[in-house]
Amino acid sequence: MFERLLSGRRERPADPHASRAPRRLMNGMYRLRALGDTRVLALTEAARSGDWAAVKAALTPFDLGRDDQVLGELAELNGVEDWIGRAVEGDKEHRATALLISGARHVVWGWEARTRAMAADVTPGQWRVFGERLRIAEDQLLEAAELRPDWVTPWRRLLTSGRGISVGPAVNETRLDAALRRDPLDLETHVEWVSYLQPRWNGKPGEALAFARKAFAGAPDGHRLGCVIAVAHIEDWVESDHKSCLITPEIQDELLDVAERSILHPAYVRRPGWQQDFNAFAMALSLASERIASPIVFRELGGAYTTWPWRYMAEPEKMYARARRNA
Repeated sequence: MFERLLSGRRERPADPHASRAPRRLMNGMYRLRALGDTRVLALTEAARSGDWAAVKAALTPFDLGRDDQVLGELAELNGVEDWIGRAVEGDKEHRATALLISGARHVVWGWEARTRAMAADVTPGQWRVFGERLRIAEDQLLEAAELRPDWVTPWRRLLTSGRGISVGPAVNETRLDAALRRDPLDLETHVEWVSYLQPRWNGKPGEALAFARKAFAGAPDGHRLGCVIAVAHIEDWVESDHKSCLITPEIQDELLDVAERSILHPAYVRRPGWQQDFNAFAMALSLASERIASPIVFRELGGAYTTWPWRYMAEPEKMYARARRNA
C-alpha cells in the first residue's frame, strides 16, 4: 500500500501564483493565508480596503458563482459588511456578484454574533442579531440565485443560513437539490449537508456518513469530494462522547483508501486552497491514529495549517502541531 501511494505521486509544475511559506515556522507550521495564492491575497487586500473596483478586477481569474473557497475568503473578512451594501445598490451591472458577497458575509457575520456557544448559552440579544443578519443573507442570496441561475454558491450558502434560522427540512432539501443540479460533485455543498445531518441539528447517527459514502462513490478518481468522508468521520468524533471512537481498523482502512483515491491520487488538482483538503484528511487520519497515509499528507502540507476543520478542537493550532509531530 505504501509503495503504491508513493508510486502514484508525480512531479508537479511550480505554481506561479502560489504564496511562499514563511522562512521561520512556529513549531514547524504556519497559518495559510488567502488560500496560499497571490491572486486571492490581492483580492482580500482590495476587499479589506473597501475598493469595489479593485475587488472586481481581482475577481477576474475566478468564478465566484462556483468557487466557494474564494467566496469564503471574502465572507470571513471583517469589515466587508461596511461597504458591500453600496456596491449592491450602486453597481447594477455587477449586482449579482455584490449580492453574493454580501449574502455570504451576512451568513458568517450572523454566526459570529451567535458565537460557537451551545444554544442554551446564547443570549436573547445574540439570537436577535443572529436572526436579523441571516434574514438579510437569505434575501440577498435568493436574489443572487435568481439573477444568476447557473451559480451554485448561493445555494450552498443558503443551506447554512437555512440551518441557522430553521427553515425546515423540505426547504433545505430543495436547496440541496438546487445546488447539486448545478454541480453534483461540489464538495462544499456536501460538507454543509454532512453538518446538517448531524444529530445536534436534524439527523440520525450514521446518516451523514452514509450520505458521504454514497456521494464519493460516484466521483472520479482524484476528485476532492473524497474530503466529505474525512469530514463525516470528524463530525462523528465531535458528536461522540468517546474521543477514541475513530481508532478502528475499519475506519483507518477507509480513510487510507479514500485518501488514495482523492487527494493522493495523481489526478488530484491542486487548486487555490488545496491545503484545506489536505488538512481535512490530516485531522481525520490523526484522530483515527492511521499510520500510512497520515505522514504523507502532513509531509505534502509542509506545515501549512488551515483553521478549518481544526477549529472543532479546543486548541486547534496546538493539536495540529501535535498531530504533525506524531504522524
